[in-house]
Amino acid sequence: MIKTDITFFNEAITSENQQIFLPILEEKKVELFLKREDLIHPFVSGNKFRKLKYNLEEAKKLKKKALLTFGGAYSNHIAATAVAGKLAGFKTFGIIRGEELGKSLTETIEQNATLREAHNNGMKLQFVSREDYRQKTSFGFIEKLKNKWGDFYLIPEGGTNILAIQGCEEILTKEDKKFNFVCAALGTGGTISGLINSLGKQQKVIGFPALKGNFLSEEIKKYTIKRKNWSLQKEYHFGGYAKYNEELIQFINDFKTETNVLLDPVYTAKMMFGVLDLIKKDKFAEGSRILAIHTGGMQGIEGINKKLKNDGQQLINIA
Repeated sequence: MIKTDITFFNEAITSENQQIFLPILEEKKVELFLKREDLIHPFVSGNKFRKLKYNLEEAKKLKKKALLTFGGAYSNHIAATAVAGKLAGFKTFGIIRGEELGKSLTETIEQNATLREAHNNGMKLQFVSREDYRQKTSFGFIEKLKNKWGDFYLIPEGGTNILAIQGCEEILTKEDKKFNFVCAALGTGGTISGLINSLGKQQKVIGFPALKGNFLSEEIKKYTIKRKNWSLQKEYHFGGYAKYNEELIQFINDFKTETNVLLDPVYTAKMMFGVLDLIKKDKFAEGSRILAIHTGGMQGIEGINKKLKNDGQQLINIA
């Protein structure tokens, strides 16, 4: 499936649905399937492929030669944009939150697998203070970036814009109409917005935010044509973005042992933990059919495992 040029982004890719078999599902008489969007590509996987697809097409139409985007040190979106840009023939620039990371680029690249992948795929990295990073959408800040890097096609943090929503609307297929519920992890709200827009009349989406706060609901409403077929479960963020604890790491390893599916600790593990917890609490009626979206993000595990090792904690089993 992996391609090495722009034609990769021109294809209509359909991901397989893998049924999950666990004792709790049999006990509660609930069917759970996992849409394996993570298998699209090792780095441009899942929602990252979907979000970038039409943005790359638009950049080509506008005859842009470079892409610029924003993200944190462990941003799946940063790595995906770098790899996608290289595949599609664009230069790429990444504005990274945390100026301290730029003091020794060599050390940062050595210690951070996500930024190393971006760097190895030709992305030029610019590290900025958190204060400056908060100005990333302002006209003045963008003009400074243009003065430094030249003309570019701007992709927002996390990749979410109207073209990203269009791509995410292609995740679900006609065959997926048989599911009562579709579950997805949330970062910026783009993926769930696309899912909401493509749902059948009797279906509902349940979102599991990986961040603390209530701002995501308003973001989703911008893109979902006033639909009400969705809700957010806000209790499963494990402390916030990229936060985790021993319970979550143990859950990831247990799930891998039981299903042979690896989850990432930033997004999909929190979602799946939440889905199974809701099933245990009888929040889904008997006979419910649930489709959870596996959005990828595996490359971030290496960096988290380094942190876990330094702290003398259990590692995520990737074997």
